[in-house]
Amino acid sequence: MTLGFGEEEIQKLFGHEAAEDEAPQRLREYYFKSATYDQVATTLPLRILVGHKGIGKSALFRVAVAENREKAKLTVEIKPDDVTDIAKGAIDFLSAIRVWKTGLREVVAKRAAQELGIPTSRAVTEVKAAESIVSGLQAAIRMSPEPSASSQREFSAEFLKSSQLSVFIDDLDRGWEGKKADVHRISALLNAVRDLVNEERDKLRFRISLRSDVYFLVRTSDESTDKIEGSVIWQSWTNHEIFALLVKRIETFFGRNPDYDKLRQSSQRELALSLHHVMDEIFRGKGHWRNAPIHRVLMSLIRKRPRDLVKLCTLAARKAHANNHSRIYTGDFEEIFEEYSQGRIQDTVNEFRSELPDVKRLVLNMRPTVKEKTARAGFVYTTADLYKKLENIQEQGKFTFKSGRVATTKELANFLYRINFLTGRRETATGIVRKYFEEQRYLQDEFVDFGFDWEIHPAYRWALQPEDYDSIFDRLELSSFDQEWLQ
Repeated sequence: MTLGFGEEEIQKLFGHEAAEDEAPQRLREYYFKSATYDQVATTLPLRILVGHKGIGKSALFRVAVAENREKAKLTVEIKPDDVTDIAKGAIDFLSAIRVWKTGLREVVAKRAAQELGIPTSRAVTEVKAAESIVSGLQAAIRMSPEPSASSQREFSAEFLKSSQLSVFIDDLDRGWEGKKADVHRISALLNAVRDLVNEERDKLRFRISLRSDVYFLVRTSDESTDKIEGSVIWQSWTNHEIFALLVKRIETFFGRNPDYDKLRQSSQRELALSLHHVMDEIFRGKGHWRNAPIHRVLMSLIRKRPRDLVKLCTLAARKAHANNHSRIYTGDFEEIFEEYSQGRIQDTVNEFRSELPDVKRLVLNMRPTVKEKTARAGFVYTTADLYKKLENIQEQGKFTFKSGRVATTKELANFLYRINFLTGRRETATGIVRKYFEEQRYLQDEFVDFGFDWEIHPAYRWALQPEDYDSIFDRLELSSFDQEWLQ
């Protein structure tokens, strides 16, 4: 099969960057279940999925919902529009929790009535009367005519038998501005959900996704959230899982469907065979990356987020199309590195300016100075050098968090690490080990020095130094991988 890399073909090959915009059948066809999936899909009452934008929270929820419905398990999806007016305005915290509980019962009743094919008004009335979502819905089912659709009859029968209901709440960060009122409202929601699942223990399950910056502000602003910390699952990926994810998308595009266990157990060389029909086997460019397997270059450029991988491959495929190539060559990748890098800077600004309004000035001023370029430094810092760099940037103007607090040097270093702009770095015999915040996280300490240097992630470097690409390639080094990757 000869590839032409038209827009439709690219999307079918690499997938849509936003899971909610992907065709459900195609999403489930290529979806790769990471270790996080099992932690969320458990029968425990409350799971709060936390992670950066583009890391796959919505995709995980969509697949979990689809699998529940295949088993006729009553499952409700709630979107921000459903709860936009609940607990808004100046209201004390305990009252906000009470308002959230009442509002959620009503919203869930309406959504569940649609799934069950029963009158919405009756479902809401019975849930309010029982002050119980599960008992109220079961009463409404018994009082309502049998639905005409066989799937709705099946849902009703299973629900009456099991007395179990799952509720998924996604995209709560839509419209998030990081204001005190926003933090107050989300914190009240989490407390309300905790109360609801405790009141209907073993019957009601809630799954909520939150962006990492949203969770961080809520967690550090409200001491009551320590009670839900045990329900928090951080969405994260290993290098092996992300590579296997790419391979599964390519394999299913060509009509093959390898199972999860086979992909997990395959060696690096075995997985790489799936890429050869689509792109160069090795990177034929300059510097430390020259002659490296192409997948190791890709893995070094993404911030352990599947969306980064989709963006990178999509941009390169479009360039291959423009160059009339039937494979993505090294030159196609090289031509899009600056555009890819600029996009990651903009992603970071969009994602975190609600927490630090001047985040763009901070990250752009992390570019190498003339002195650092002359000394062939920049991009990699000891802790002391990083503090000095940040102090010099602060002399041009202080940075103030959305809360109104002026940021200290250590807080800025912590912030840059937490948003994946910086990674921990250590040199080993097998290569560079990079540590991400999700792998070594802390929520209340300022900036813990655990023996690593600090490195600006490669994804940002072309945007920070567009005038000197050669030196970027000269200083870029590949990440090392777990032992199974070296087989």
